[in-house]
Amino acid sequence: MRSSHRLAFLFLLPSLIFVGLFAFYPIFESFRLSFYRSILTLPWLGQKMVGWENYTDLWTDPVAAQSLRTTLFFVVTTIPLELGIGLGMALVMNEVFRGRGLLRAVVLIPWAIPTVVSSQMWRFIFNDRYGLFNFVLFGGDASRYLAPLADPILAPMTIIVAEVWKTAPFVALIVLAGLQTIPDELYEAASIDGATAWQQFRHVTLPLLRPALLLALLFRTIDALRVFDLVFVMTQGGPADATNVLSFYGYKKIFAEGMVGYGSAIAVGVFLVSLILSLVYLQILKSSRLEGTAR
Repeated sequence: MRSSHRLAFLFLLPSLIFVGLFAFYPIFESFRLSFYRSILTLPWLGQKMVGWENYTDLWTDPVAAQSLRTTLFFVVTTIPLELGIGLGMALVMNEVFRGRGLLRAVVLIPWAIPTVVSSQMWRFIFNDRYGLFNFVLFGGDASRYLAPLADPILAPMTIIVAEVWKTAPFVALIVLAGLQTIPDELYEAASIDGATAWQQFRHVTLPLLRPALLLALLFRTIDALRVFDLVFVMTQGGPADATNVLSFYGYKKIFAEGMVGYGSAIAVGVFLVSLILSLVYLQILKSSRLEGTAR
């Protein structure tokens, strides 16, 4: 038995080294750097230990507070839209009809496109001079136009639209996998009992889809909290910091201002918020599975 355990450990060792090198080491290094004050552009000055000073500065930083509010607004806006649209797409793709395989392939195209590419596409769409958005809105009238990417109110909405367009198919994929685990016999029994389509959806589909929905919620919340590439490509955090989410703010502090320690503290803050929410979701998911097993 011990020899088989050793053999299993040896097979797992390369994967453990890979995960430790590319996942855990950056986390620990970011946490270590957050206790120092160092300048990226002046590395010969060394690193000065400042303890919790970066975190106290972060706590009182008004720009960081605004970035947190922007990030949370992005999360609470995109997640319900993605779950609702993804659920609708999954319900359609779960039905039997001609061309269903083609529809499933087409629906997944936005998710398969790299985020940088889709961000650039949406930046062109919302361009105030030659973008499709203004053409559809005003019919090509050059005297009338909107500049969504330069408007503090509209700019966050453009980021939300681009995010939902790209990631709703991912939610649909997870929900579709959950739908296919529901036995057809349950719907047949509900039909015999006289349940309408809405009653079947409410009392059969939704309760059994709860684990899949929670899993999609977990993945999408983590991704939404650390959104970066959409903001980097489309707005650069502007206008007037209207789209300056926490991850992009940390990037600016490190690479634009050279404040490695402070930027690392921001990254650690984002990681801790994501970790706490992940643990909460996993506990809810575990409770949901135990409740389903008890039934």
